[in-house]
Amino acid sequence: MGIGRFLEELQRENVSAHTIRAYGADLRQFAGYFSPRGAEPPRPQELDALALREWLGDLYRQKLSAVSMRRKLAALRSFYRFLVREGVVAVNTARLLRTPKAPKSLPRVMTAEQTNALLDQVAEGKLGQAHPARDLAIFELLYGCGIRVSELVGLNLEDIDLSDRWLRVRGKGRKERQVPFGSKAAAALERCLAERSAKPAQRGLFLNHLGRRLTDRGVRRIVKLYATLLAGDASVHPHSFRHAFATHLLSDGADLRSIQELLGHARLSTTQKYTQVSLTDLMAVYDRAHPKA
Repeated sequence: MGIGRFLEELQRENVSAHTIRAYGADLRQFAGYFSPRGAEPPRPQELDALALREWLGDLYRQKLSAVSMRRKLAALRSFYRFLVREGVVAVNTARLLRTPKAPKSLPRVMTAEQTNALLDQVAEGKLGQAHPARDLAIFELLYGCGIRVSELVGLNLEDIDLSDRWLRVRGKGRKERQVPFGSKAAAALERCLAERSAKPAQRGLFLNHLGRRLTDRGVRRIVKLYATLLAGDASVHPHSFRHAFATHLLSDGADLRSIQELLGHARLSTTQKYTQVSLTDLMAVYDRAHPKA
């Protein structure tokens, strides 16, 4: 069906490993839907819009969330875009499918006090982890820079400017941007670099116990471990600190355009969701404190 070649193309385009894994799983499920047990999947040109709508209807019958269905549809559209470029199909049939509407939900955001309390506890090193300096630097950059986990694990030694406190970050679509970091993150990075033990020619900043580049899955495990044991909250994940970074900046008076630039959002509308979070917080304060609430 060409799924393997498509995933290889995504790797050449430097798409994040997380996205490649998710797209691969979604597309293999898609091919499996049209393949009787033990049979080869059909060729993409044999599947018309009606067949694709049948597949989408099956996702509805499985009661998948709208978010999951939107991701699967995005994977299919991207795959068909690749097939059109390769001349395998003439039309991106997946574009004819209507995108399921996702419910508008606001991200749960830790308060500044909760976030800083967690980072202070990580800095104390009470858990006795094998790489406390590395772990603290991870937390300081996630919150201090608001970068994505894929951007964090993609950092190389040459991407760090300790003297001027800048990071060179490679975001979605291979776009590069510069992100500043503060004194606490700088101190954590210096300690991390002093203890860094790498395999020969390894330029990755954050490494695992084997001296190889840490994966996004590895960072998620680290964050969950500390958040669970220190804050008693297993729901905290790397993206929680990106939400906190943006919301706390906005609450303290930063303008949306600056936050958009720091986060690497292509559209301002993506950044604007944080204004809704701040308004929700303001309403909660009003309801608690105002005598006429």
